[in-house]
Amino acid sequence: MRYAVVIEKAGSGYSGYVPDLPGCVAAGATVAKVRASLNVAIPFHIDGLKAGGEAVPTPESAVEWVEVQGA
Repeated sequence: MRYAVVIEKAGSGYSGYVPDLPGCVAAGATVAKVRASLNVAIPFHIDGLKAGGEAVPTPESAVEWVEVQGA
């Protein structure tokens, strides 16, 4: 499965989350570190859901870029 992630500037570092997996988050000094942490966190989160007998959410979020003229 492929999940969309959001990585945002947060103070002096970055934070990231997975919209389709509430509670699945990561933080780090760089975007690359957050991305690497999410690559570990997502399977860990899914394993936890399965172990708890919960359904694994289907990826439904979409990511798009919007060009803004004159900004």
